[in-house]
Amino acid sequence: MSEANPKTMTICRPGNAVRSPESISNAPFWVEMLLDSQIDGENTAMRATLDPGTVTHWHTHPRGQLLYVLSGIGLVQRKGEPSEEVRTGDAIWFAPGELHRHGATADGPFSYLSIQSVERGRYVDWDDEREPQS
Repeated sequence: MSEANPKTMTICRPGNAVRSPESISNAPFWVEMLLDSQIDGENTAMRATLDPGTVTHWHTHPRGQLLYVLSGIGLVQRKGEPSEEVRTGDAIWFAPGELHRHGATADGPFSYLSIQSVERGRYVDWDDEREPQS
């Protein structure tokens, strides 16, 4: 285990959120890293809150990603498929390498918990393609 994945119980209180890089979505959103590692096999976890209409750009995760909806109504989409609506309490699994995106509907904010594992020092790969969410 590393400092990013503590060896003992650790409580992460809300309040350390920062704005995401502008390059990963159509608008910055609030993100709070709960576990942040670059060590293979360790997990990363983050809490994210997106303003209405904010959508991530297309991306994949080398070991997959689990999203758990904390509040609001969101949209998730696999490349080549229509968007699907998700709501508070829904859990969504994206398989390793599955090109996808997720975001808030135009009607309200959307918050989720995201968990993914590190492989070859990374946990996400961003695609260059940009297009409106369908």
